[in-house]
Amino acid sequence: MKIASALVMFGAALPALGINVPLKTSSRWILDADGNRVKLRCINWAGHLETNTPEGLNKQPVSYIADFIAKQGFNCVRLTYSIDHALNPDTPISQAFTNAASAASVDVNTMNSMYTQVAEKNAFAVNGTNRDAYAAVIAALWDKGVMTILDNHNSKATWCCDLTDGNGWWDKGAGYNKANSRYFNTDNWLRGLESMASWAQSQPGVVGMGLRNEIREFLLQGTFNGRDDWYNYLTQAATRVHKANPDVLILMGGTQSSTDLTHIRANRNIDWSAWAGKHVWEWHAYEFTVTYALAKASCGATKDAYGLFNGFVLEQGKDYTAPLILTEFGFGQVGGGNMGLNDDDNKYFQCLREYVLSNDSEWAIWAIMGSYYVREGTIDYDEGFGVLSHDWSGFRNKDLPTLLEPMFKVTQGP
Repeated sequence: MKIASALVMFGAALPALGINVPLKTSSRWILDADGNRVKLRCINWAGHLETNTPEGLNKQPVSYIADFIAKQGFNCVRLTYSIDHALNPDTPISQAFTNAASAASVDVNTMNSMYTQVAEKNAFAVNGTNRDAYAAVIAALWDKGVMTILDNHNSKATWCCDLTDGNGWWDKGAGYNKANSRYFNTDNWLRGLESMASWAQSQPGVVGMGLRNEIREFLLQGTFNGRDDWYNYLTQAATRVHKANPDVLILMGGTQSSTDLTHIRANRNIDWSAWAGKHVWEWHAYEFTVTYALAKASCGATKDAYGLFNGFVLEQGKDYTAPLILTEFGFGQVGGGNMGLNDDDNKYFQCLREYVLSNDSEWAIWAIMGSYYVREGTIDYDEGFGVLSHDWSGFRNKDLPTLLEPMFKVTQGP
């Protein structure tokens, strides 16, 4: 099988890859419509916070941000959204910023001024809706040859994630507790996914949909019923998404905040026959991730843990074999003595990079955002993990291209 031309240097132009969509899967590989391997090298772009608007449009025009992403060699964006947005897509952007002030308990005049900055830089925002903002981002990316994966990050639009934010586990699942499930309305989630999938049919740049970010059990949830809720609700969601939009890849992660897929090996695999040829696993790994904490003493042990909990799905010939994308990893970009990274982050990243390179799997760094409109009650919050500077004008860490360069190469294929 021919592998599509590799980006052998960070920053090569994506359109040269000649990727024909829709994408599909075969064993552990993602393929384009011609049967060539497509390796997803992605960056996260948040839109799931209180404004329900993709971040950074007050700092730069959407075309500038899309152009920057494409020029660095990323071929896809994981674009996050809330179910609040999915079910209320027609809120004017101006009103969304006003609403966000109340939701985040911040000054409304400052938020309205921030909206004015968005509209000054992006003409669609003058009379546009939140959904228009998403469409503008997707179109600007696609114009540069960059694909989009729509990721349902949460139900209530806010920062994510912890065990008390109410967005972690289905409210209809076993062991309901208010702390972790009060906003995760199962029926609304299913309707929201279906709505987004239907809308995405009109957006040619959308090639995949993530069903839910960082599903996480708390107290009696998940563990004592063999994770039946996980199988049940993700099957329902994937079936509805595929029926609404048969072209998109369907991404799903394990429990424990997308770090633990062991139940599909120890218990049973999820039955993906209803969306055959579209199934993709996802996982997360940060320096602070609890799931791998006991293995941090050595890189060898850490890589074994990555494989034990998630990477085993890449072993070919198993009923659970499918592509695996690391949809979140990241680190503080500046302030350390290791090309900007502190010692702990550098140790973590060097080891994670070794693991990803060893299996040449897909990935998505967290994140493009240099700042947020509002996060955790702070307006114009600075994102220390951000690839972009606070003003979204260029790299926060000039050494990041060198750090990521090996991960762009394609070294394996079907």
